[in-house]
Amino acid sequence: MTMRNWYLGAGDPLNLTLAADFRLGELTPGSDIAWEVELGGGDPPALAARTTYGLRARAARIFPRFLAGGQALAEPARFPAPPRLRRFAPNFLLFHFSPLAGIEVDAEFWVPSSQTLAGRFGIANHSENRQALALDLCAQLAPVGGRAFSPLLAQTVNILAGRTSDLSPVVFLTGGPRPGPGPYPSLAVDLVLPPGGSRQLTWAHAALPDQQASFELARRTAARPWEAERARLELLNASQTVEVACGDQDWDAAFAFSQKAAFSLFFPACGGLPRPSFVTSRRPDQAGAAPGREFPPHFDGQSLFDALHLSDALAGAPQLAEGLLENFLAAMREDGFLPCKSGADNPAGRWLAPPLLAGLAWKVYGAGRRAQIPDGMLPRLRRFLEAWDAPEHDRDRDGFPEWDHPLQAGLEDHPLFDPWQPQGQGLDIATVETPILAAMLQREYRLLAEMAGQAGVDDEREALSARAEACRALVESTRAPGGRRHLMRDRDAHASPAGRTLARKRGSGLHPLKLAFERPQRLLLQLLLASPASQPRFSLRGRADGKAVREEVARASLQWAGERAFYTTRHCYTRLAEVRCQGLGRNDRFTLAAPNLAAEDLACRLASVRETPGLAAALLPGGRLLRPFGVLQTALPQEAPVVRLPWNRMLGEALLENGMRVEAAALFARLMAGIVANLKGQRAFYAALQGETGAGLGEREALAGLAPLGLFLDVLGVRFAPGGCVELDGSNPFPWPVTVKYRGLAVTRREDQTEIVFPDGQALAVDDPSRCLVCPQEEQP
Repeated sequence: MTMRNWYLGAGDPLNLTLAADFRLGELTPGSDIAWEVELGGGDPPALAARTTYGLRARAARIFPRFLAGGQALAEPARFPAPPRLRRFAPNFLLFHFSPLAGIEVDAEFWVPSSQTLAGRFGIANHSENRQALALDLCAQLAPVGGRAFSPLLAQTVNILAGRTSDLSPVVFLTGGPRPGPGPYPSLAVDLVLPPGGSRQLTWAHAALPDQQASFELARRTAARPWEAERARLELLNASQTVEVACGDQDWDAAFAFSQKAAFSLFFPACGGLPRPSFVTSRRPDQAGAAPGREFPPHFDGQSLFDALHLSDALAGAPQLAEGLLENFLAAMREDGFLPCKSGADNPAGRWLAPPLLAGLAWKVYGAGRRAQIPDGMLPRLRRFLEAWDAPEHDRDRDGFPEWDHPLQAGLEDHPLFDPWQPQGQGLDIATVETPILAAMLQREYRLLAEMAGQAGVDDEREALSARAEACRALVESTRAPGGRRHLMRDRDAHASPAGRTLARKRGSGLHPLKLAFERPQRLLLQLLLASPASQPRFSLRGRADGKAVREEVARASLQWAGERAFYTTRHCYTRLAEVRCQGLGRNDRFTLAAPNLAAEDLACRLASVRETPGLAAALLPGGRLLRPFGVLQTALPQEAPVVRLPWNRMLGEALLENGMRVEAAALFARLMAGIVANLKGQRAFYAALQGETGAGLGEREALAGLAPLGLFLDVLGVRFAPGGCVELDGSNPFPWPVTVKYRGLAVTRREDQTEIVFPDGQALAVDDPSRCLVCPQEEQP
């Protein structure tokens, strides 16, 4: 198995972040340093590796210049052949370029550990003439409370040394360098290459608190057996990566970079978790200084939403998904309670995790025909689901549970619940019954029933199937009049009102309203303060539950978002006579509104697709939520029309479950268009996409922006199974043949035929689109 050779330039999809790879054993979470390679950016423009040492410097860069014929050549755009990326891994990049006529260079960047960066230049003379030139390795440092890089003689060796914050970074170059001649601190090595001649130079950078320790680490790193280290990382990545070759090379690159980025998010077991966990992003500009801390400063626990999307991106590394599942099970209490965020002190730890754990277990164990559920896992998964039956999650005791917090539901930026958006309504999610929660529970019970069937526990299978049917009935109870879709509804009133403003008032005093409602109505109080010194208090008087009520609202009861505050009433009113306000300034304003529970919503649509297959066809073509780059989270007003890849991935999975392979492929193509555009324009994965333009939104290098490789394979109808087998299902819905390679197994799907070549050379052709399991001859079941 070998890594694929690429030929990617500045106009192609790229993702050039580098970080230590936990699988190779030298990642220190408390002092981790990530890098990014620039193809011509910065000052001066160069092929440069840059970092901030985890915000312990304003900036640091390392880049080569080539000195020949009185010229200093550093800007890639001016090279006869600009850099092309040939190979890459989470901690490794290989570029090929020609800085001047006849001279070709292989430039490698490698992050062997959290505190080091190494590089190697292979410089070859392909001209017919003798070439004299110099390699000038430059280093820039804009320090925080220290000094920039400068040449220093250390044990008879010229190095570059600097100081920033609590670090003493050092740059070391082999070949007996001298201080360079240019305007930047540098180390130079003179080269004279005959025709056909070549020279190889290695450099290393280390950043530890002590300068001598940094120097020694850099020198040891430069002396490591480079070829053996590279062979090791290439073999490892080839064995855990799915290679895709389809009719769109941009997609091929996006899948490869997505897997590279996904591996980079993992770090060793810590925080009480038995197996490796992950962060949701890893960038050069993130805080990374927390010496002695066992997990990264930006780690706030692993969530099921993130774990499922990450596992989907790493379809070739099922052992990592299995480890995440073990982490969740280790964090689960005996009563089945699983924190929304596991493995770190986080306020979300007090909320119950969303019902997605059986889905992760099914992805790990249950999806393959030969998979075996480990003994004892099924009861634990069931206890977790039954934790949702607790009274604190079903406040009206009607058997339909409610979320406790938007973060728990993956809806923290939904404008219905998010108070920070300009159009955010700030509704308390605990007052809403959402069809997606019931649909998640229904799917989880159904998957558990299938697992019980695989395990031969028929009584358990029947009981779990009954629970799944009960949850399906809950989803069905939220169907809108006319039956076209499902809606969120008020927890107590069981109504789905359209949002409307009921009153706008200003200042303190008594505000008569005399509002009457045909059905009980929960209200939203939205406050905008002109003066931060205001101490607002409210009192609402009206009728609810057939009696007169007065609802007191203290300042502490308000949900604050800057100068705005929100309050969701405890009562559902049939009449509201007045609102009395105290502590407001003359220019302080408040609005009384009915929340909009009737708007189009992806989570509700997802519930519709899963529970009512006939409605799925109406979702995509011409749907109000469909945009060029995916399906929007909601039709409610937002700053920008937002497409969330994890939710769209779940929608694609639901379409597949309903046999809508072509529609799932069309949706997937929209998502990939946005992912590719951002890899080309910004060289990054973003937390969300702008639905109309595809522009990246939110956090850069975000887990939530990774390409869903697992969904692509499911849409293609290819699933790698234990024993070197492959499961095929349906036909290829994409407009070109697709070849996927994994651990020496190659599967090519054309429109009406599939060709399989096993690692030992056996070749088979399959024409039947029916689901089947294909194994090497000696492995046939």
